[in-house]
Amino acid sequence: MTALLPLILPVVMAYVMYRFSVWQTGKHLDATSKPLRDPVLEKVMARMAEALEVPKVAVHIYDIEPVNGLAAPDGRIFLTRGFIKKYQQGIVTADEIASVVAHEMGHVALGHTKRRMIDVTGQNAAFLLIATLLGRLIPVVGVFIASYVTKALGAGLSRKDENEADAYASALLVKAGIGLEPQKSLFRKLDRLTGAAGQEVPQWLRSHPKTAERIAAIDARAAKWGV
Repeated sequence: MTALLPLILPVVMAYVMYRFSVWQTGKHLDATSKPLRDPVLEKVMARMAEALEVPKVAVHIYDIEPVNGLAAPDGRIFLTRGFIKKYQQGIVTADEIASVVAHEMGHVALGHTKRRMIDVTGQNAAFLLIATLLGRLIPVVGVFIASYVTKALGAGLSRKDENEADAYASALLVKAGIGLEPQKSLFRKLDRLTGAAGQEVPQWLRSHPKTAERIAAIDARAAKWGV
């Protein structure tokens, strides 16, 4: 048992760190969010709810400025205040907002938010383990190598999840009668809205697929589905 401690301890520590993060995130979101109240957006959400045969698609506004959407670990869907401002300014449309909500719903429906606990725990454990082992051989540098390796691993898993959530959103938007054009038009605006335009990140460290690749995947789905 003693011989296994170097392997078990990083996993236990990583799990505790993640559970604390989930708890802290939930408390923060509770304190800084409110239900979405907009007649036009609520009508669009009702169309998606009808397509899914559920009573309601509930969305909350997260009170921060950056433009983003997110699915919380407990399954709740959030849009940032910054995103809603872009909608109120006419920069994004209600249907484009719906495409973001559909994407986040995909993360929940496909189990990404729950599985992320396992992924993040594994990544944290891998970092602690690699950093410990390499730290003995190459002090200081070993920590940077461990960080790079685990970031690349996490980015690859994240890109896979994003592609799957995009596909779910496409299917839901078609079923709800909204169509695929809002999803594509939002992606064309997204880099500028989020401030990511012009940022060059190596592909293996990107948490999201490139915008052009996401649009091409939507076009491929449209051709396959005949829509």
